[in-house]
Amino acid sequence: MKIVWRSVLLCAALTACAGSETEKGNGTTGGTLVITTSADADYLFPPLIASSQGQETTDQLFDRLADLGDRLNVIGDEGFVPHLAERWDWAPDSLSIVFHLNPRARWHDGTSVRASDVRFTHRLYMDPAMASPAAPLLTDIDSVSVRDSLTPVIWFKHRSTHQFFDAAAQMLIMPEHVYGALPVKTLIASDVIRHPVGSGRFRFVRWVPGSTIEIVADTTNYQGRAKLDRVIWTISPDFTAAVTKLLTGEADLFEAMRSENVAAAARIPTLRVTTYPGFVYGFLLFNLRDPKVHERPHPIFGNAAVRRALTMAVDRVAIVKNVFDSLAAPGIGPEVRAQPTSDTTLAQIPYDPAGAARLLDSLGWRLGSDGMRHKGGQVLAFTVITPASSKNRARCAVLMQEQLKTIGVRMDIQTLETNAFIRQESVHDFDAAMHAWSLDASLQGVKQIWGTAAGTTNTGTNYGSYASSVFDAQIDSALAAPTLAKAKPLFSHAYRTMLDDAPAIWLYDAKGVIGVQKRVRITSIRPDSWWIHLADWYIPAGERIGRDRLGLGGH
Repeated sequence: MKIVWRSVLLCAALTACAGSETEKGNGTTGGTLVITTSADADYLFPPLIASSQGQETTDQLFDRLADLGDRLNVIGDEGFVPHLAERWDWAPDSLSIVFHLNPRARWHDGTSVRASDVRFTHRLYMDPAMASPAAPLLTDIDSVSVRDSLTPVIWFKHRSTHQFFDAAAQMLIMPEHVYGALPVKTLIASDVIRHPVGSGRFRFVRWVPGSTIEIVADTTNYQGRAKLDRVIWTISPDFTAAVTKLLTGEADLFEAMRSENVAAAARIPTLRVTTYPGFVYGFLLFNLRDPKVHERPHPIFGNAAVRRALTMAVDRVAIVKNVFDSLAAPGIGPEVRAQPTSDTTLAQIPYDPAGAARLLDSLGWRLGSDGMRHKGGQVLAFTVITPASSKNRARCAVLMQEQLKTIGVRMDIQTLETNAFIRQESVHDFDAAMHAWSLDASLQGVKQIWGTAAGTTNTGTNYGSYASSVFDAQIDSALAAPTLAKAKPLFSHAYRTMLDDAPAIWLYDAKGVIGVQKRVRITSIRPDSWWIHLADWYIPAGERIGRDRLGLGGH
């Protein structure tokens, strides 16, 4: 409780401090950015985050040792930008990296960042009791040692092309003195993790679940003050309510614009729309295990031939055109076109409803007099869950429902509040799910979503429990390749295996589409994480409105 109250008091003091700085006036420093969203963060505690909403906020509050440059080169350390580590040295055998921390780096409570915090962070992410979704991405790290207070050493089990990315960018470093006092299971259930204390260019102010998240500039940050005074995420119950806040001027930015929203924004002179290569792909995820008894295969989707037949019955091109117009392309697998390893030449399971019907017939799923397929008294029917926060996924589901009906398959749709949707996925309690995944630049992110090790019940984010030792080995070979040129064909080989296994119906590869008030100056957008450079955005002094003055508008 002492930690929590100290954080609250510091935030209150900071608000007053930041307010006085704003009053001084600075043409390229200041303003409040209000981001409207239809989904709340799952956590603001880095090891547990599985949602983009949680990542957006924590990336402002916590730092990595170093981060990717805008070229997104994850091989080696070329192009990485120093953050908590101001420099680093490789061991001659490349099995360890010595990081030299910036001596000016401080946690938001004033305590210096130390090498022991890096060691603590790695242990926390990898603790089985934490069950961190990011743990599968860190398995190549053997340990972290402390040479002195400013010098952590990260040791690896073997050399790989992505080992620097794993060490420097996969973990948001956390303060041991704040989070290390409690056992992991107690920590997860405590209120401490709801009041994050980081080292980033913004500090945490408050989180009202289902309503508001607020952060403010850290005016004495070792990397320099954030240019914005504060950022507020205003959370709405659904997509329509969220985008309406942008269109009416109540909010400044909405990062999930649809084609109809783009047309509406074009009629409002104060708004502009920005598009960029997307790192989000959407798919119908099959649960390959029985939701009631996870040790058994799913009674329908445990059969790969059935999954292939259902995929053949879905016209992905027509669905994407209907839902997204020109703002997405048909999916190509567990990757997006913007990734350097993507392969658009891989043959997809073709749209062939007649072939799908023949395949289901051969598997014993025959049409009955009711127009539905039956086998041994069982109807070929399943329920797909979809989050209320995503109208695009809901529309895709309805179109698939109609297409599957034409071959005698019943797909029921259950819409869930977003947090309920996440909970059901995390415990594998579903038949199928309308899922979308926001990738980062990591080449090994595919292991986090599709690797066998990430599919254990209640652990990891392989919610469909796809398990293939062949795919796992192929991905490991791709990740061990010394260059991108050698890695790319190996990734294609692995994705060919997955496409044949059909653990999902790959629906769309979406562009990033942001609607924003013109008064907001966006300095840069990184395709994998549009929010990464948020601390460098600003609102010119002459274009600020009432909410840009700290303390007004109830915030």
